[in-house]
Amino acid sequence: MAEFVILVDEKDNQIGTGEKLDTHRKASLHRAFSIFIYNKKGEMMLQLRAKTKYHGGGLWTNVCCGHPRPGEAVEQAAKRRLMEEMGFECKLTKIFEYIYKVPLDKGMNEHEFLHVFKGTFDGVPKLNPEEADDWKWISMNDLREDMKKNPQNYTPWFKLSMERI
Repeated sequence: MAEFVILVDEKDNQIGTGEKLDTHRKASLHRAFSIFIYNKKGEMMLQLRAKTKYHGGGLWTNVCCGHPRPGEAVEQAAKRRLMEEMGFECKLTKIFEYIYKVPLDKGMNEHEFLHVFKGTFDGVPKLNPEEADDWKWISMNDLREDMKKNPQNYTPWFKLSMERI
C-alpha cells in the first residue's frame, strides 16, 4: 500500500500530498521529523538503520525519523513512529526546525522541513527489524569523535542536525 507524505512550502504550510517514494525521487519539499533520545547519563541513543531500508540502510542515525501522514500532527506522528520503530514511548519536546536538501543512495533525495524533538529514556528498546538492525548508547564526546573519523557511517540528516545540537 502506498504511503503519502505532506508537501509543504518553505514556511511549512501544506501545499499538497505526495507518494513517499516518488517525493524522495523528485526531491519535493515535505514535512518530516527526527527524534533524539538521551539517557540520564547524557548519552545519546543511536539506531543502525536496517540494511533493507529504501535509503540509508546500514548507517547510524538518531533514534527515529519519519513523516506525518496527511491530517496527522507532527508530534503525534513522532510518538507513533518512536513506538513503531523502537518499541517505547517517552515525553518529546520540540527543540528546533530547519530545511535541508541532500542527495541519497538508490536514486533518492531528502528535501525536508524537519521538526526535531528530544526525549529522555533509560530502558531497552524493542527494535522493529524492518526499521533497525541495532542500537547503542554513546557519549556525546565519543559520538563527535567518531563522526569526525568515520562520517561515511552516519546519515546526512543526522550529521546536519548534530551541527545544531
